[in-house]
Amino acid sequence: MKQLRRPSRSPGESAFQAAKKLGVPHMRGVTLIELLVVLTVIGVLLAWAVPSFNVMIQRNRVASEINGFVGDLQFARAEAIKRGQPVTLCPANNDATGCANSASWNGGWLVFNDPNSNRTLDTGDMILRKQPKWSSTDTFGGTQKFITFSRDGFAVGLTGSELITLKTNPEKADATRCVKLALTGRQQVLSGADCQ
Repeated sequence: MKQLRRPSRSPGESAFQAAKKLGVPHMRGVTLIELLVVLTVIGVLLAWAVPSFNVMIQRNRVASEINGFVGDLQFARAEAIKRGQPVTLCPANNDATGCANSASWNGGWLVFNDPNSNRTLDTGDMILRKQPKWSSTDTFGGTQKFITFSRDGFAVGLTGSELITLKTNPEKADATRCVKLALTGRQQVLSGADCQ
């Protein structure tokens, strides 16, 4: 059995330095107090960051939903001009094979060519785009059940500017977004109090 020698120290030398000369390994690790301090700091940071992260997720979801709708409005307008015939957007029915008789757009929508301008998906009308139903519980609606663009790019059948509003669930006023559609076919995204 090997005898352990106590390291002899020269004056001014620390115990750590003397042990190092003999090849005694240095113990590494953290104390319980150090661990508790680190966990407390992490807990405080998480308590501060998680609500901000939820707000960021909600704003990104709303931005994605509204941008998808505006993109399809722009697509429909461009297709109407390109084809030289009316193109209509309508809220989709449950199986996305026709238009729902509703002004609620969060169930998805269809973009289709509408040569006879009857705002109905008839046999022979071609579906140009389908937007699926949203997985979120946000609400998106206005008064229009259809939006039709003429071959000149104008919004047909509006009596003035149409406002289609997207509200979060639970509703937060600062996260509310809306699309203002003018008779000229121009779309504008508004937020918060501007959506009144």
